[in-house]
Amino acid sequence: MIRTTDDVTKATLKVMQQTTDPRLREIMLSLVSHLHGFVRDTKLTEVEFRAATALLNDIGKATNDTHNEAVLMAGSLGVSALVCLMNNTDATEPETSQNTLGPFWRMNSPMVENGGTILRSETEGLPMFVSFRFQDASGAPIAGAKADIWHASPVGLYENQDKDQADYNLRGTFTSDADGRIWFRTIRPSGYPIPTDTVVGRLLDAQNRHPYRPAHVHVLAYKEGFKTLITQIYADDDEHLDSDVQFGVTQALTSPYKRHTSPHPDHPDLTDWVSLDHVLTMQEGVMSLPRPPIK
Repeated sequence: MIRTTDDVTKATLKVMQQTTDPRLREIMLSLVSHLHGFVRDTKLTEVEFRAATALLNDIGKATNDTHNEAVLMAGSLGVSALVCLMNNTDATEPETSQNTLGPFWRMNSPMVENGGTILRSETEGLPMFVSFRFQDASGAPIAGAKADIWHASPVGLYENQDKDQADYNLRGTFTSDADGRIWFRTIRPSGYPIPTDTVVGRLLDAQNRHPYRPAHVHVLAYKEGFKTLITQIYADDDEHLDSDVQFGVTQALTSPYKRHTSPHPDHPDLTDWVSLDHVLTMQEGVMSLPRPPIK
């Protein structure tokens, strides 16, 4: 029989104790304790509670095959970055090559040979030549890793957001060579505003926050025997490095996007181009692919 507010929490925790799976039981007990504590601390009103449940409904309604509002919200609240760093750093390893997945990864990007291009439709912008080297914790190269690459266009849109881009434009999957390297040609991406005609947009407005992410290239690399590497490489000259709306930028993943005004050694007709070279470390572990946030 419920008589007081304390009775509600005690009764709920008692039910949570019945959860069979030990880890799920631990999570649910903590969730109820903190959630009830939040309601008490904020003295949540009935009007605010109804608004909160409506907000959750709106997040679900805003999610579709090309947009994931829940992932966007998690990033905007710093939760995605926190989970990533908690699971990949400690006192002895304060830096990591891991980063957040973001809301725009798609499975089954077409395979591309090293040295190829991920341009699938005419995309204006500065040509960029990218080289990534994958290594293990000892610095030895990782050969045979699959590396899924994707990034936004120079106008700040992923191809799933832009009807003018071909399917899988600026996306491709590569295989690292004996030196652990992949390399390819693309167009320098720009920073961009995350969608703001959404629940997240309302949050940003209420907090007087800008919606911008700094320019970056996404990488998802995997090979048996290694924990799947999910990361982003950020341009070190972007004006929003220190105010990323998704809290994703780390020093270890910030790299020069070098501008060149001399002929490219393999493409002498190009006299204005960008290079990006970065080394990424993969840790030993179990390989598994995440659930794609969009289709």
